[in-house]
Amino acid sequence: MSDTGRRCDIVIRHGTLVDGTGGPPRAADVAISGERIAAVGDLGAVAAEHEIDASGRAVAPGFIDVHTHDDRALLSDPDMAFKASQGVTTVVIGNCGSSLAPLEPGRPTPPPLNLFGGPEWWRFPTVASYVTELERAPAAINTAILIGHATLRTGAMDDLDRPATDTEIAVMQERLEEGMAAGAIGFSTGLFYPPNRAAPTDEVVALAEVAARAGGVHTTHMRDEHDHVLDSLDETFEIGSRAKLPVVVSHHKCAGPRNFGRTRDTLRRIDDARRTQEVGLDVYPYTAGSSVLLPALIEDSARVLLTWSEPCPEMAGRDLAEIAAEWGVDILAAADRLQPAGAVYFMMDEEDVRRILAYPHSMIGSDGSPHDEKPHPRLWGTFPRVLGHYSREVGLFPLQTAVHKMTGLAAARFGFADRGVVRPGAAADIVIFDPAAIIDRATYDDPVQPAAGIHLVMANGEAVWDGSRSTGARPGRVLRRG
Repeated sequence: MSDTGRRCDIVIRHGTLVDGTGGPPRAADVAISGERIAAVGDLGAVAAEHEIDASGRAVAPGFIDVHTHDDRALLSDPDMAFKASQGVTTVVIGNCGSSLAPLEPGRPTPPPLNLFGGPEWWRFPTVASYVTELERAPAAINTAILIGHATLRTGAMDDLDRPATDTEIAVMQERLEEGMAAGAIGFSTGLFYPPNRAAPTDEVVALAEVAARAGGVHTTHMRDEHDHVLDSLDETFEIGSRAKLPVVVSHHKCAGPRNFGRTRDTLRRIDDARRTQEVGLDVYPYTAGSSVLLPALIEDSARVLLTWSEPCPEMAGRDLAEIAAEWGVDILAAADRLQPAGAVYFMMDEEDVRRILAYPHSMIGSDGSPHDEKPHPRLWGTFPRVLGHYSREVGLFPLQTAVHKMTGLAAARFGFADRGVVRPGAAADIVIFDPAAIIDRATYDDPVQPAAGIHLVMANGEAVWDGSRSTGARPGRVLRRG
C-alpha cells in the first residue's frame, strides 16, 4: 500500500497484531483517525499526531464481554475500571432475564433484580429513557442492551408465581417492541430464577417472536443447569426454533457433583442443534459461580462464600458454613438470617470448565456483579485469566483462539458489524497487552484487583485505561445490531 504523506491521529507501531479473526499473529502497524481504524500493515510512511510503541506486545480488538450485569454500573461508575482494566471495550447488559429497563418506578424488584440497587435506580419506564441517559452521560466503554424477562414480568404482573395471561403477555410484548425499536439487541430470560420460573415455554416464545421480528437474539440462563440440564437445552432450542431467532446459552455449566463430566453430553447436544439453527454459548473461566443467596444453589455447592448481606454487611467475604457454626444454626437457617444477600458457589468441575472453554463456538462472559461488597473475582479477572492462565499456562488453545473467542466470534454472534476485528474502517476499540505477562490478580480473598499485563485500552479511538489507571475519558457508545 502507498501511504507516503498520509497523516492520521495515532499510529501503533512494532506490535504483534492478533486481529480477532482467529488467524495467526503477525507483525503490523495500526493507524487510527478519529473513532476509526484507518489502515493496518507496514505504515512506516504514515505520520501521526501521536505514536505508540507496542514492541513486544500484542495489539488486539477491544474485548467484548457478552455476559454482564453492568446496567447500573454504567451510570454509577462510568469509568468502568473493573472492565476497562481487563481490556474490555464493550459490555452486553441485561442478562439472565434482569435489566434495569423497562420498569415503572415503584414496582417491586424481587431477587435477582435487587442486585441493581434500591428504588433510586429504577427510574427507566422505557428502554428509550435508559438509552437517553446513557447517551447524555456516556461511560468509558460501549454498551449493548438486552431486555430482561423478569423485568417485563415484574412490570406487567402482580403475581409472578403463575403463567402470564394473554393480556399480560400483550403488555410485555408492547414494552419489548418499544425496547427493540429504541436500540436493544435482544431479549434475555432467567428461567431458573423465581420471577421467571412459572413462565411456560409458550410465554417465552411469544416474547422471543417480538425480538425476532426486530432482528434480535435470545440469551438465556436456562431453567436448570443441574440435573435437568439436557431438558433445559432442548427447551432453549425449541424457543429459538419456534420464534426463529438465534439463541445463546448463558454461562454454560453442569452444576453439582452429580453432573460433573456431563459437558460431554451437553456439548454434543449443542453441536446437534447447531446443524439446523443458530446456537451460541458463553462461559466464565472459574469453577465457582455467583448469584443471590438461594437454598437450591447452597445444597449443590462444596463451599459458599457470602458476597453481600443487607442485614449483616460485616459478613461479606465469610464462608457460610463458618457463619452458621458461629451462630450455632444449620447452614440454611444462617442463609435465611442473612437475606437478602448474595454468594459465590463452588459447584463446577475444572475439566468441565476447560471442555467448554475449548469448545470452538464458546464465547467469554464475566457474569460479574459490580455492586457486591466482596464480588466474585471474575468481575476483575475473567479476560486476563483466559489469556494468561488457560491459553499461556495451561495451553488449552493458542493466543489467537483466545482473542477470537472474546472479539470476532462475539461480534459476529451479537451483530456488531464494526467491532471485534482490527481492520480498516472498523471502530478503533483496541487493547495492547503483554502476552507473556498478562494474568488475573483478583482472588476470592482479594477480588478487587486489576490484572497484570494490560498496557493500553482504547474505545472509539480514545484511551480509557492507561497502564494502571482510568484516564477519565468517556467515549462509550450504545451499540445496535448491525
